[in-house]
Amino acid sequence: MPVSHVKDIPLLEVNAPGCRGVTKQSLIGPPEGWKDNVMRLFTLKKDGHSPRHIHPWPHINYITQGKGVLFLEGREYPVEPGSVAYVPEGKEHQFLNRGETEFSFICIVPLAGDK
Repeated sequence: MPVSHVKDIPLLEVNAPGCRGVTKQSLIGPPEGWKDNVMRLFTLKKDGHSPRHIHPWPHINYITQGKGVLFLEGREYPVEPGSVAYVPEGKEHQFLNRGETEFSFICIVPLAGDK
């Protein structure tokens, strides 16, 4: 298993409809030997957000930096560093940066969910 550092992993702008100020880094996945899943780091700039969406796979989240909100099935959950969240498949969700600094979280999904 390779060892790396987040500063050495490419940062990609997420330009999906409904996204604002979001970047993604693929930390661990098939190239590193994890064949069925992908661990990504998303960073939302101040006032940034992911799209509100639904998909057929779950994901696991760990908040690493900043303050934000997880919108999940009509309810807003405040999150901060150390918060963990499980988003089941088929549930409407969205992450929003509600703080004054960047908001970052780790997101683990099955390989099919890494688009």
